[in-house]
Amino acid sequence: MSVTACQGLGFVVSLIGMAGIIAATCMDQWSTQDLYNNPVTAVFNYQGLWRSCVRESSGFTECRGYYTLLGLPAMLQAVRALMIVGIVLGAISLLVSIFALKCIRIGSMEDSAKAKMTLTSGIMFIVSGLCAITGVSVFANMLVTNFWMSTANMYTSMGGMVQTVQTRYTFGAALFVGWVAGGLTLIGGVMMCIACRGLAPEETSYKAVSYHASGHNVAYKPGGFKASTGFGSSTKNKKIYDGGARTEEDVQSHPSKYDYV
Repeated sequence: MSVTACQGLGFVVSLIGMAGIIAATCMDQWSTQDLYNNPVTAVFNYQGLWRSCVRESSGFTECRGYYTLLGLPAMLQAVRALMIVGIVLGAISLLVSIFALKCIRIGSMEDSAKAKMTLTSGIMFIVSGLCAITGVSVFANMLVTNFWMSTANMYTSMGGMVQTVQTRYTFGAALFVGWVAGGLTLIGGVMMCIACRGLAPEETSYKAVSYHASGHNVAYKPGGFKASTGFGSSTKNKKIYDGGARTEEDVQSHPSKYDYV
């Protein structure tokens, strides 16, 4: 899969996941009335994060918001906070990922900057998905605990008969929407992080060449001071004497008989 396709697919999946998280947060069916022991009822109760509703058999629905903050259970407030944090992080991630898309050019933005923005948006998508999944799971755990506590209170010692003492609530549609949406956002964030590796420019590795300066070899000769390096003497400074038998250096160190004439 190419980098552009992976990045674009991750963006689309995260966008769908964020839409699902927002929808789940706004839905009223986080918990619905359990109709196992009472399938025929005149009213049907369901509750959300922000209000509780009652639907009558005639089709009329009446909802009432939670007008108190301190009177709500601590777990419900924690779920609210997790969902809001997930939505805020997801919105920021969407904004950053739009500018990080490889198919969109903004000025002279380099690929390294796009890679960093893609990685940042991917991490934020992952955190957003985890917040949504955690919030939905906490609410589901609260429902399970209250359900079994209500079930224990419904049983009496009169022949094992079941008496409906209080209304029990079970999982609503919003929980499943939140789980799926959080998973999609998480997957989209992982794909964005994977695409970041392809957007980063490859570092060209050069073979290191070490240079060692050779020391100067100084030789004192009768002809004067002469310094030579380790690269050898140049042939241009050599003169041939006596038919090529000796060079200028040999002549200076070993004078011939013609030098005294």
